[in-house]
Amino acid sequence: MDHQPTQDTPENTPMFQRIKDFLLAGIASGRWKEGDVIPSEQALVKQFGVSRMTVNRAVRELTSEQVLTRRQGSGTYVAQQKYQATLLEIKSIADEVRARGHIHRSALQLLERTKASDLMARQFGLQSDPLLFHSLIVHYENGVPIQVEDRWVNPACAPDYMSQDFSSTTPNEYLMAAAPLQGATYSIEALSAPRDIADMLAIDTRQACLVLRRQTRSGGLVASIVTMWHPGHRYQFAGSFT
Repeated sequence: MDHQPTQDTPENTPMFQRIKDFLLAGIASGRWKEGDVIPSEQALVKQFGVSRMTVNRAVRELTSEQVLTRRQGSGTYVAQQKYQATLLEIKSIADEVRARGHIHRSALQLLERTKASDLMARQFGLQSDPLLFHSLIVHYENGVPIQVEDRWVNPACAPDYMSQDFSSTTPNEYLMAAAPLQGATYSIEALSAPRDIADMLAIDTRQACLVLRRQTRSGGLVASIVTMWHPGHRYQFAGSFT
């Protein structure tokens, strides 16, 4: 029997992504726990009515994201949660500032519950004019603005977002507890800041910013989409991996 899209699955979602979402939702709901074997690729081929190649892509990507682990000749299993720490590491900016021995503070500019635009709804994979949570926060290091955080949040993943005190915690800290990370995609580019962003960062609009855009997933859903503006002359991205 072919798998039919649910109300939360847009009709134009690629089949490999539907299979990934199906498996992620099953893990999030507890249907498959750590160490449990998931359905075989052949079973998924039959269930979704797709090619083996399509199923293999979905399973391969989840294995690469360390949500699943393959055992030769045995099957594919739900990976232990400790592997999630080796995904893209997402730190709170407050922790980064404090680690440098500096003082962090934040200023909330906007916190609202608002109807998603068509583009934002598509990015979240939602339909029927959904409501999203939206926050705009300026982060400071030793009194100097270093980031404007423009974040959209899925209420299904973080229902208490609007009641948080973002002067004492950051959206990142709350979301990491409320919507444990299953995966993330991101991009970084250099852009000139629009006037409102430049004013919040206390820079000239002619100065370049490093702009990080990131989408995070939790429980088989897109949990958050955030755009973070950093003044290029005050900020750099660095890291390492093994």
